[in-house]
Amino acid sequence: MKTGKKNTRDTLYHHYLHPRWWPTWVGVALMWLVAQLPLKLQWWLGRRLGDLAYRVATRRRRITRVNIDLCFPELSDQKREDLVRQTFRANGIGVMELGLAWFRNPVSFLPVTEVHGLENLDAALAQGRGALLLGAHYSTLDLGGSLVTEYIEADVMQRDHNNPLMNAVMTRARERRYGKALDSKDLRGLLRRLKNNRVIWYATDQDYGRKDIVFAPFFGVPTGSITATSRIADRSGCAVVPFSHFRREREPGYDIYFHPPLENFPSGDDLADATLVNKTIENEIRKHPDQYLWMHRRFKTRPDPDDPGFYGKR
Repeated sequence: MKTGKKNTRDTLYHHYLHPRWWPTWVGVALMWLVAQLPLKLQWWLGRRLGDLAYRVATRRRRITRVNIDLCFPELSDQKREDLVRQTFRANGIGVMELGLAWFRNPVSFLPVTEVHGLENLDAALAQGRGALLLGAHYSTLDLGGSLVTEYIEADVMQRDHNNPLMNAVMTRARERRYGKALDSKDLRGLLRRLKNNRVIWYATDQDYGRKDIVFAPFFGVPTGSITATSRIADRSGCAVVPFSHFRREREPGYDIYFHPPLENFPSGDDLADATLVNKTIENEIRKHPDQYLWMHRRFKTRPDPDDPGFYGKR
């Protein structure tokens, strides 16, 4: 095969036999091997991985610290730093869970999984216009999604991985569980699926730049928040169902939550809609704040373009 830039949606493994892909194949093989270990051992390894990342990933540690300082000013300095450490540990476990989601059958985890509020999604689908699962970037992202497909049929919106082979592995794994892995920019495909009364996992909680946003509060901070959720709900008539998933802290296990659909959404007021979406996500994060992906620059885009920002120069 040619060794130039690949189509990131090429999921045929035999297109990745060139030696340039061998390091990625080694990484995939290691993920597969680790995924075969017992869950408790994987959690332990994940915590140690998080401890290591806390020490060596200085830039990510700084971003995490800035985010937590902004969002939890009521906590003491020591408690905020403890939350930074716990966040790295939780996300270290999340890295381990990628292998579980991609290479293990989630049926084996059903005995330690509990679903709450599934009737809320059933009621939304009874309207016949589909449902957006309003998710967020929790550290249980892939495994939580894999588990939920044992209870419902759903599609997923995803941002493709920069590594084409890793993207192929991720997409194939997700499409074994979900019906369709839609590109995050494929609005037409999203609307078609909703028209067929499909359920689609959808997240809005990252900074996508200055285009088509309003600045709505998120943990009290004016935050660039996309307006696409309102547009999708308006054009499709779908229900927007808040959705979250967390691991239990004491004993390995998982909880999945479906909440009643957002009321009066869309309202016709983009700022009011984005504020409601942000507050809904914030309420879920507060249940287990360490299990959120605080490593990304959520507050990168500021209301004033001349503001130097919270994170300094990259």
